[in-house]
Amino acid sequence: MSEEERKKRKETLDEIILRLTCERGAGKTICPSEVARTFRPENWQQLMGEVRVRTVKLAHAGEITIYRKGKPADPDDFKGIYRLGRPEIG
Repeated sequence: MSEEERKKRKETLDEIILRLTCERGAGKTICPSEVARTFRPENWQQLMGEVRVRTVKLAHAGEITIYRKGKPADPDDFKGIYRLGRPEIG
């Protein structure tokens, strides 16, 4: 999907999380604030709680992994700074 098409059709937070983690590639992570800034460049800070909710949902579905201090974290029990990446295979 081109940048122009993306602007015409507003992506959901879930779609942005999946796209950005996929674009970043295996073994690399994104910051949740990247998701919020992509969704809404102005006042993105207000979205951080919702990004976290969507992150936990996607982690439970096995579509992403939540990383804390470089290691996979339990989606139901993580605090502080975290990052998002593709699930580890194997």
